[in-house]
Amino acid sequence: MTVDLSPVQEYYKDKTIFITGASGFMGKVLLEKLLYSCHSLKEVIIICRPKRGKAPETRLEEMFKLPIFQRIKDERPEMLKKVTIYQGDVTFDQLGLSGESLKHVTENTNIVFHMAATLKLEGNLRDAIDMNLLGTRRALNVAKEMKQLEAFIHLSTAFCNCDQEVMYEKVYDFPHKPEDLMRLAEWMDVKTLDAITPDLLKPHPNTYTYSKRLAELLVRDHYESMPVIIARPSIVSPAAFEPLPGWVDNLNGPTGLMIGCGKGVIRSVLVNQRNKAEVIPVDYAINGLIVIPYEFNKQAKRPANVPVYNITNADHRKMTMGTVVEMSKRINKQFPFNAGLWYPDPCVTTNQFYHNFNVALFHWLPAYFLDFLMLILGQKRFMLRVQEKISTGLGVLQFFTLNAWIFRSENYSSLWNKLNEEDKAIFNMNMNTENTEEEYMVECAKGARKFILKEKEEDLPRARVHMKIQWVVDVVCKTVIVGLFFYYLLKWTEVLAIF
Repeated sequence: MTVDLSPVQEYYKDKTIFITGASGFMGKVLLEKLLYSCHSLKEVIIICRPKRGKAPETRLEEMFKLPIFQRIKDERPEMLKKVTIYQGDVTFDQLGLSGESLKHVTENTNIVFHMAATLKLEGNLRDAIDMNLLGTRRALNVAKEMKQLEAFIHLSTAFCNCDQEVMYEKVYDFPHKPEDLMRLAEWMDVKTLDAITPDLLKPHPNTYTYSKRLAELLVRDHYESMPVIIARPSIVSPAAFEPLPGWVDNLNGPTGLMIGCGKGVIRSVLVNQRNKAEVIPVDYAINGLIVIPYEFNKQAKRPANVPVYNITNADHRKMTMGTVVEMSKRINKQFPFNAGLWYPDPCVTTNQFYHNFNVALFHWLPAYFLDFLMLILGQKRFMLRVQEKISTGLGVLQFFTLNAWIFRSENYSSLWNKLNEEDKAIFNMNMNTENTEEEYMVECAKGARKFILKEKEEDLPRARVHMKIQWVVDVVCKTVIVGLFFYYLLKWTEVLAIF
């Protein structure tokens, strides 16, 4: 039976796509969307390394059991057979491919999505260079051998040029050369490299944005000889519509903050509430990535400079962080998490001293107290370890929650404007949708409960009762603490003696 294809679907007909990082959050959504919506493609090749004793084939089978692949199983189960998996790793030369697997990749691939990276903001420089910079060079080296390559899409980050107040869709020069840093990481020992890292990173806040910026320079330098493209998503948030509303599978970024605050574990955050929240739903970002090779190859003339896409939310859709905080508190009362540690009412401030005071009083003190109780009861202690991770995470996030940038995203928005109505229905990036931001955040809260915490909807009534109890305990404790504080203050100042 002949199936009418949209222009984008027609472009992907009989194409072979190669993906690095397909096991990550965005990688899974990209794989699912390609298989579901570009169903006339020939093959999708992914690489995956063994993990926790599981072979790549086993990991792929487990991936296909995730809820996001259910619609493919229901409607197009034959598409799963179009996925080829090879054992590979971007930290190995030739991406760990060799022999027939390398030959198959280089002779058949038309489009590359290079998404593999380490996202650890607190990670050391050696690992960041190995994954994000050397990994990109290894992917480019394999792509050079691809005989039918039409597009190499490098996934960067919108924050890689964080020293710029206005971030345009172009590659910014930087004093450091990618080749110099790669050589430095090869011969310098880890201890010495860690010692000079703070000076190397300036003005970058972490090794992630620094290594991603250098990787962009590396990709740009290949533009004359290769069809390379740079895509820069901002903070990627749960799915707005597909494959499932609210879909998320990790605690990175806003989801981790939402769960930490909602569970009452995070009691204080440094956030400038006047700044805009720079997030993009994962399905909007993935639809943009899929359309990019189509737009690039339909042009009559190749652009003079490497194409760059800032995949960010439209300005009129961006909410202030203050609005997000208030909305989150309201939604959390409607859809509370099960068995939180404390009533979810974190302090939001820009005052570092006040934040540190709250962290000491409400993060570390309870952690020490609970671990002490665990020790007495002969149970395994864990709160201090959890608190250390939370403290590290909040420390690296505060650069992004206290600073503001202006992103220019004309190239990204043009992807949507150039699509016909049929492709707009398939590859949704509509920034003028009637769906409200609050509706989206409700789906995010539901998604966090369902997909991360594995909490059931029927548990909500009990969770709401539990939250009311927590509110009473919170008010009582605060009243007692404040009362004792003033009592001893008045006693110390001998004011009570007057009465």
